[in-house]
Amino acid sequence: MSLKNYLKSIMGLISLNIIALIFLSVFLLSIGNELEAIMIIVLSWIVVLFIYFVIAYRKRKDYFELIEKCVSKIDKKYLISEVLEIPPFIEAEPYYYLLKKSSKSMREEINKERLTLKDYKEYIEQWIHEVKTPISLIKLTEENNRTIKSAAILMQLEEIDRYVEQALFYARSEEVDKDYLVKEVNLQSCVNSVITRNKQGFILNNIDIDIDNIEKTVYCDSKWLEFILNQIIVNAIKYRNNKNPKVKIYVRGIKNGIRLIVEDNGIGIPSDELDRVFEKGFTGNIGRLNTKSTGIGLYLCKKLCDKLGLLIDIESEINSYTKVVITFPIGSFCKF
Repeated sequence: MSLKNYLKSIMGLISLNIIALIFLSVFLLSIGNELEAIMIIVLSWIVVLFIYFVIAYRKRKDYFELIEKCVSKIDKKYLISEVLEIPPFIEAEPYYYLLKKSSKSMREEINKERLTLKDYKEYIEQWIHEVKTPISLIKLTEENNRTIKSAAILMQLEEIDRYVEQALFYARSEEVDKDYLVKEVNLQSCVNSVITRNKQGFILNNIDIDIDNIEKTVYCDSKWLEFILNQIIVNAIKYRNNKNPKVKIYVRGIKNGIRLIVEDNGIGIPSDELDRVFEKGFTGNIGRLNTKSTGIGLYLCKKLCDKLGLLIDIESEINSYTKVVITFPIGSFCKF
């Protein structure tokens, strides 16, 4: 609270005291008191009143500074009433208790919404697990009864499976810490698993793949890492160059970790869109031409990498290449 605002708030009280002093002085003079005695009374009144206002202003200023400090330190601002003490001036107490009631009501609403969201997420996860079973059965049936169209059908099934899995990971992305198991992971195994999963896409689109020097181990959750790599590989297939398409996967050691690099010679990303590729729902000019783009894949990759303590970055040049780099820092989930 500033001094100016405080003076505004007590202007009525000051005016009342001035009027009272004037009336008292006139009264004391009218009954024969000496002017010197009246001046002492007036001066004493003013000094006592001044000291009272200074102490009251100090209390208010300290209290509001404490509120600002508490607000700046807590993450959930709506819990401010839980950490505040009862104000040292009585006129603020009604607001204090109103704030506590309001905060309690807000917490009840938030808990209600959390329960609703939890029920919805559980339903989505259950539905996804159920729908993956018939998808797997159709895949198995198609693989055991091959026709000339089987490869195309399997590729479409794999795409449906990927979208279903993306929805599952999206639902779980807010609580990664409750669902991951960090252990020693072989990058070669992860990459091979993702390549095998997308083999129909590589075969049908005649994409060459070059895997070099990725026999490294890191500490990570293999399930989440494979999901991230799958999103990157699918993008490399989707945005391929029709002339001699190629995907190269390799590892580079750096001072503070290692980097897993997925590079393709596809259609690339315009330089003015590189800073936004990890934004939720961002598809860019190239993505908008491709009706299958949702702008969720790379957003999830970035979000999951942040949760796992990994760094992800993209370099690209239009009609030349796109390079996605995942860095495993020392001291996080990396072994050398």
